[in-house]
Amino acid sequence: MSAVFESIQPRPAPIKTEGWVPWIRANLFGDWRNVLTTVIVLLLALLYVPRLVDWGLVQAVFQPDADVCQAARGTGACWAVVTEKHRIIIFGRYPYEQQWRPLLATVLLVGLLVASCIRAFWKPWLSLLWIVVIAAFMILMGGGMLGLAAVSSDQWGGLPLTIMLAALGIVLAFPLSVVVALGRRSNLPAIRTVCIVYVELIRGVPLISVLFMASFLFPLFMPIGKSPDVLIRVLAGITLFAAAYLAETVRGGLQAIPSGQIEAAHSLGLSYWQTQRKIVLPQALAMVVPGIMNIFIGIFKDTSLVTIVSLYELTGALSLALNSDANWRPFKLEGYLFITLIYFLFCFSMSRYSLWIEKRLSVSKTR
Repeated sequence: MSAVFESIQPRPAPIKTEGWVPWIRANLFGDWRNVLTTVIVLLLALLYVPRLVDWGLVQAVFQPDADVCQAARGTGACWAVVTEKHRIIIFGRYPYEQQWRPLLATVLLVGLLVASCIRAFWKPWLSLLWIVVIAAFMILMGGGMLGLAAVSSDQWGGLPLTIMLAALGIVLAFPLSVVVALGRRSNLPAIRTVCIVYVELIRGVPLISVLFMASFLFPLFMPIGKSPDVLIRVLAGITLFAAAYLAETVRGGLQAIPSGQIEAAHSLGLSYWQTQRKIVLPQALAMVVPGIMNIFIGIFKDTSLVTIVSLYELTGALSLALNSDANWRPFKLEGYLFITLIYFLFCFSMSRYSLWIEKRLSVSKTR
């Protein structure tokens, strides 16, 4: 008798493995440690969350009236300080009637950053788009042409300055870090020594010292009237500082590449730069994506240190807005919570994008 194949109808899994309930069971109540931690967190949330909601929403003041805020001190938050001072916090000392320019410039730059993170836009013309948008950003912010009133760089501030310093610092620091990382592994003693001295010197001092030297000490070595603008000096300091840390992260990825792959590339007749571009760097950078993104987030937050050289970015603009008005000065906490939300949104977005990149890179490893 010939065997007859009969398909078996699919049956549901004995235990549901997708959805919120399985996730909660696995992550919050997986073992006694998770159960204990979950219970403690829930108790703390039940104790403090109602108080925070009452302070931040129920008893909060939203109308821009300093007297009402003073009456509500100790019982409710004064979000009116954000309503009253948001333009100074966002745009700093930029002329009030011209603040549409930094708004448009920031929208263009943020749109460029978002487009650069989408794979569909990874085309050769993206580099040209960067040049066009950066030029448009500088023209809008600085003016002096196309009928726009000139605004000196010391009046730039707030969120536009923060995003510009972070974006340009990252874009300029990354290729420099790759070159320095390769230089530290070079067989040429002179190149290797220069790269080692640069990395160890920059990493041996805090960023605030680098900004101080770039802003106050560097002009002393330049002819009178020939020193670059303070904004350029600060951007150069941030770039050099970030590149030193990125170089060590990239070098860690380079060291993880087996030497057999490099030897195989040489046996195929590939040159040094062909080997690095096609074999070594793609794998090395993929291995250190979390470390690179961590430094990118650090660069974005470290822009708050430029206040020391009288450039009032987001954090400095908040101090500028509140210290100049005694009526709103007692409500710094609400102001700092507002800019904390802005920093969180940008940093969280970068973190999620890093996870997306890691997920995309892991596809090739799971095949």
